[in-house]
Amino acid sequence: MAWFYLVIASLGEIFGVMSINLYIQKKSIGRLALVVMTFTFGFIFLALAMRDIPMGTAYAIWTGLGAAGAVLIGILFFKESASWKRLACLTLVIAGAVGLKLFG
Repeated sequence: MAWFYLVIASLGEIFGVMSINLYIQKKSIGRLALVVMTFTFGFIFLALAMRDIPMGTAYAIWTGLGAAGAVLIGILFFKESASWKRLACLTLVIAGAVGLKLFG
């Protein structure tokens, strides 16, 4: 169940970063509240995951999945570059997270 919590926590990270971008585009109380809620959601599930997953592994995977998801959200919804270099680096981030799971 801890790994499920970690994936859910990563979604909180991804949507939290997306919420920051939306807030920067148009500042409003509602968008600021969305930032706070999504990161709170992510931190709660990260804490639940860390009950059974070592801190270093949980944090590395959480940030790795969050970074990878943020890159994909940026490409898909905010017209950020999808160059092969960025995608290659994204692949390395995902490979690192998988490696931590396999060898951690």
